[in-house]
Amino acid sequence: MWFNRQKKSSANNPSQDSYQSLLASLFTNGIDLSMQELLQYQSKSRLIDLVGKKNIHGKQAGNYLSRSKGRGMEFDEVRHYQIGDDVRAIDWRVTARTGKTHTKLFREEIERPVLVATDLSQNMHFGSKLLFKSVQAAHLAALVAWHAKSRGDRIGGLVFRDEQHIELKPRSRKAGVLHYLHALTTLNNQNKATADETTASKASAAHDLSQGQSEVQNQAENKLEGTNVNESQKNHDFDQHCARLRHLAKPGSLVYLITDGYALRDEKNCPHALRHLSQISQHCELVVCLISDPLEQALPESTMKLAVTLTDGINRQQLTLGDSNTAEQYQQQALKQVEEMQLLLQSTGARVVHFSAGSSLEQQLKHSEVAL
Repeated sequence: MWFNRQKKSSANNPSQDSYQSLLASLFTNGIDLSMQELLQYQSKSRLIDLVGKKNIHGKQAGNYLSRSKGRGMEFDEVRHYQIGDDVRAIDWRVTARTGKTHTKLFREEIERPVLVATDLSQNMHFGSKLLFKSVQAAHLAALVAWHAKSRGDRIGGLVFRDEQHIELKPRSRKAGVLHYLHALTTLNNQNKATADETTASKASAAHDLSQGQSEVQNQAENKLEGTNVNESQKNHDFDQHCARLRHLAKPGSLVYLITDGYALRDEKNCPHALRHLSQISQHCELVVCLISDPLEQALPESTMKLAVTLTDGINRQQLTLGDSNTAEQYQQQALKQVEEMQLLLQSTGARVVHFSAGSSLEQQLKHSEVAL
């Protein structure tokens, strides 16, 4: 959906200049996606730190210190000796001092492939302030990928839209990152082209419906039926993408799912998607990054009552800005939806992080609004 409003010149709207300047610094127009804007995050990879925050169960040697204890190089703690412990790890000094046998525990180094699943579905192609949610999702995916590369990790995952997906097995070094970034730009720009065609088709169908003739009306209704994407089917696609991610994620992986969570509002398909995410969490560390737009959280402020129209190209909904009751109800409903979604995701064992498409990632990370 878009928020329709009258365009103003930058002279009458000083903030317009600041937004244009910020977009220029990000090498983006906020709508399309290019390799240039994703490549810049290589120099910003220190904004995040992909440190394991939960126990993992992989048994390979690698670059990450796991929170599981075993035989490794990094000393962790001393505890009472238990049957089955390696006698070579007995701490004889503590044993002599306490009179009871103690053994040393070490943390093992575990390699953690980093998997990123980025949602570029049609509902992600929305923005009211700075960036489309899809663009912000791609920026975040690029940041995670470059940081993983800087640590010497393999990067792979899934880039998906409603009915399409690109699966990428983890690859090391810069080639793995570039492979993933190319998938982002390819699928995002395909999605935009499809959305433009769908909007044009919907507009044509709406025009036919307005003619009032029964024969033309029937034809137009059939055209609308063909151009409207079935919401249940789209949410079923999300469920299938979660299943693909589950099969791709090997035990011990660090998994990022970047989405707006829109599909999780479907009561029919939501349980299936959550089941897949729960199974991922059992053997991997799962982080769900929810991307939202400022207009989804609160209505814009207005000094006077102003009727505005929300539209997706054919369906329209009227809202009144400047009305305190409307604004409060809107904000409360939005907050309730966010809280419910967070509880659902946390029930799967995932860590949930919120990002806004209304400001740059660098601003949000530097000001500690969010933390990865």
